[in-house]
Amino acid sequence: MAEKQIISTPHAPAAIGPYSQAVRAGDMVYMSGQIPLDPATMEIVSGGIEAQARRVMDNLAAVAAEAGGTLNDCVKLTIYLTDLGDFAVVNNTMQQYFKAPYPARATIQISALPRQSLVEIEAVMYLPSGK
Repeated sequence: MAEKQIISTPHAPAAIGPYSQAVRAGDMVYMSGQIPLDPATMEIVSGGIEAQARRVMDNLAAVAAEAGGTLNDCVKLTIYLTDLGDFAVVNNTMQQYFKAPYPARATIQISALPRQSLVEIEAVMYLPSGK
């Protein structure tokens, strides 16, 4: 089994529980779910679902960069929404951060997220050795 490498950056929110921002195992990087916390203040950003989705994408991009990749290296996303009515806004925001071909994805409506966030996204990246 490949050795695990913990990925951490001050450019994304610090973990608010017993987990790492990301873990690299071989060519795979598993990024923990990001909620729309501003890393400087550790507060949820204001402005509704669009602002929250952008903050989540920015947080994921910061973790991806620390691991040596970009969001376009993601092969799988899981999006958690408290309201599937926000699906179109999140799709639009995602298209501003990712290029085709897009990663595989699941979107799930759930009853609540930490700190009353409207969205959380976790990701898996493929980073071949040497990248």
